[in-house]
Amino acid sequence: MEKPPPEKSGSFSGHNVESHPPESEAEGELEDRENAKEASSISDSALPQVSQDIDGFLSHLALHDDKSNPPEVPDSVEVFCKLVEAMIGNYDSGDSSARFGQVPEEDTAFVESVRRISKLMNALRGFPVESPAGAMYGRSGSVLQRAMSFLEDELRTLLEDSRSHISDSKSLKTKHPSFNSKEDQDRCPLPESESTGDDEYPAYPPEVVASMKKIAMAMISAGYETECCQVFSILRRNAFKEAINKLGFDSISIDDVQKMHWETLEGEIAKWIKVVKHCSLILFPGERRFAESVFEDYPEIFSSQFSNLARATVIHFLNFAEAVAMTKRSAEKLFKFLDMYESLRDLVPAISSPTSDDNGHELKSETMTAGSRLGEAAVSIFCDLENSIKSDVSKTPVPSGAVHPLTRYTMNYLKYACEYKDTLEEVFQQHQKIERTDEAGSDVDERSSQNNSRLPVKQTPFATQLIAVMDLLDSNLDTKSKLYKDMSLRYIFLMNNGRYILQKIKGSSEIHEVMGDTWCRRRSSDLRQYHKNYQRETWSKVLQCLRDEGLQVNGKVNKPVLKERFKTFNTLFDEIHKTQSTWVVSDEQLQSELRVSISAVMIPAYRSFLARFSQYLDSGRQTEKYVKYQPDDIETSIDELFDGNPTSMTRKRT
Repeated sequence: MEKPPPEKSGSFSGHNVESHPPESEAEGELEDRENAKEASSISDSALPQVSQDIDGFLSHLALHDDKSNPPEVPDSVEVFCKLVEAMIGNYDSGDSSARFGQVPEEDTAFVESVRRISKLMNALRGFPVESPAGAMYGRSGSVLQRAMSFLEDELRTLLEDSRSHISDSKSLKTKHPSFNSKEDQDRCPLPESESTGDDEYPAYPPEVVASMKKIAMAMISAGYETECCQVFSILRRNAFKEAINKLGFDSISIDDVQKMHWETLEGEIAKWIKVVKHCSLILFPGERRFAESVFEDYPEIFSSQFSNLARATVIHFLNFAEAVAMTKRSAEKLFKFLDMYESLRDLVPAISSPTSDDNGHELKSETMTAGSRLGEAAVSIFCDLENSIKSDVSKTPVPSGAVHPLTRYTMNYLKYACEYKDTLEEVFQQHQKIERTDEAGSDVDERSSQNNSRLPVKQTPFATQLIAVMDLLDSNLDTKSKLYKDMSLRYIFLMNNGRYILQKIKGSSEIHEVMGDTWCRRRSSDLRQYHKNYQRETWSKVLQCLRDEGLQVNGKVNKPVLKERFKTFNTLFDEIHKTQSTWVVSDEQLQSELRVSISAVMIPAYRSFLARFSQYLDSGRQTEKYVKYQPDDIETSIDELFDGNPTSMTRKRT
């Protein structure tokens, strides 16, 4: 819609556009007051009738195609212009009770009158300037321009004053007494669960929003869309910037991010995540609702306003995210990268354009791309765990067969990583075709095919990678177990690490879900086999000393052989106790299971052997020399195994 021509002197005077201008500003104000007084005397009763006359004249003009033959202009047109000017003068009088927004019915009448003025000006366009119709075109244009100027200022005032309300509600109610008509709870609050002090953002009372909507409709319908949107956009963008500045958000350049130490950058990332989440949950939904309410009848304008505001902020978020994704990758960054990925993922619906707005779709695409880069970095970091395991080739065994640091690190890392299971599944799905520079990719594919029976039925890229890591850890631990020359200690090492892995998996529902019950049962079976192998390697020779075979010759006990049996038993048991009391089994359940199983084998066998053959030893010093332990002593000594500390032997003589 074409805007009115430049305002001519005397256009607000109520006279013809060719009239002479007032000699001074004071005279102009006096003339306006006279016009207002004249119009106010007829406004209450005449406005409906005059408006009806204008509608009739507009219908007549719609049928008048000959611009060279202008029609007669009824007196009601001038009266109507004066009435509109009187309304503007009344709003501008300084009387707070007459402010725009105070009396909704009057505001509606004013807006409708402005629309008629706009239609009148457009209908009178094209007639000769010297004709009454041409003169009234300039007159109506001047009135419209004045009305638009007033509405633009009023929109700015409402936006600014209501912003002040956020920090000082009393200030706004002083400037706009009409705002006292509603209680605070009427202000479109967000869910209580997200209450952060900005839960009413942007905190405009409903009656203020209604007034802004009327102004926007009037300005846009009159062809002043640009002016209306510019005021709205600038003030809301400034308000939004203030809101995120209060959260401590600072825009950091890519170069500065690259130079930061991780500890410092980690703090900035935490701040960034807080701000982005707050925008997703509070600020952007609030701005969307607000803009949609003001421009309810203009969805394209609403969409454009919201998209432009979102872009002004989100672009800084994306610059930081991409700068972080470009930093050197290391294991400790995985979780922050995933946090950032989730923040951007959750931001997308908050900024998505509700219409076909190109800017909105472009911003959504850019946000998803930045998230994809973070996801790719996270995949790369997680996959690099394989290289960390492969590179751990220490030739020094862990003392006492304890849980290896690599096992603790890997399992704790996987446990924390699987707290992001759904997100990792998502990024692995998105980046499953990533080509890695090392050989890990082909290794994963090969191991996956070899160990397909160990994979869950519904295999995912992340599950494949996780099980590949577990298989690689198993292989590494098996290699490390061979560093122990003592076979018994080798099995203690495998039991310690195997039990630690199993307990970590069972203790995490996320990782257990990926690995599956079949894998856990197989791991438990492996542990039982290690247990059996340990008992065979450690206690089979000791039990051989307690056999009957070879003790009797011609039905009589061979005392020298019996004495040698007791001596051998004592020597072997002493050595086992001395050695294995220094070994470590940190899992209390495993430690108890080992001791119970040893006692179940050793104590009955020793008690039976002692009961049957101790009588053949001469009483006194000979018995003390060969029978060093009673069954209770054996049990006590067994209970001292795997404590990690050497203990003195408890000896009781018969």
